[in-house]
Amino acid sequence: MAKIAPSLLAANFANLEEEISKIKTGGAEYLHLDVMDGNYVPNISFGIPVIKSLRAITDLIFDVHLMIDRPERYIKDFVNAGADIITIHQESTTHLHSTIQEIKSNGVKAGVSLNPATPLDVLDYIIKDIDLILIMSVNPGFGGQSFIQAMIEKIKATRKLIDTHNPNIILQVDGGVKLDNVEEIVNAGTDLVVVGSDIFGAEDVVLRTREFNKLIV
Repeated sequence: MAKIAPSLLAANFANLEEEISKIKTGGAEYLHLDVMDGNYVPNISFGIPVIKSLRAITDLIFDVHLMIDRPERYIKDFVNAGADIITIHQESTTHLHSTIQEIKSNGVKAGVSLNPATPLDVLDYIIKDIDLILIMSVNPGFGGQSFIQAMIEKIKATRKLIDTHNPNIILQVDGGVKLDNVEEIVNAGTDLVVVGSDIFGAEDVVLRTREFNKLIV
């Protein structure tokens, strides 16, 4: 059974508490939090103070995706702010294994994100140490992009890798997920789908969240 992780980046930032309440009412258990620094990706989003303030108003699982240079500098800060999962990109840190160990030593789950052109062999020597693999199905940095169809084969290949080497890993997909393609994405082997504009941009966020949940059960 797959689950959804609505992406805060697409929410109405003038009323985040209400937006988060809506997705929880709709059945969401996760909140995907994209942190961007304007260096690793060409966009700036939000950071530690926002996550800390949101932690005080919800018990959703905080799925923190760090699209920042040298994330190892801030792991403890994000943990203290309330992160439950911290996902990093292999290109953003000099010593990937060391950064994964830093995340796990702080008592939270560690994830690794693969950009569309990043090969799966990045996982060869870390797959036993991670809790989540995030397949980016768009190039990271901006919301509202179209799903890259070639990523379906990458999802399937990653699923096989997980089943063979570490079945406890959560396989997550982020980018261009919509009502009309979420079933194909889940059927390819995805456990956790990140949805942004197609949930928070809907006229009825609660209803749309429930619609996604019905499709992926």
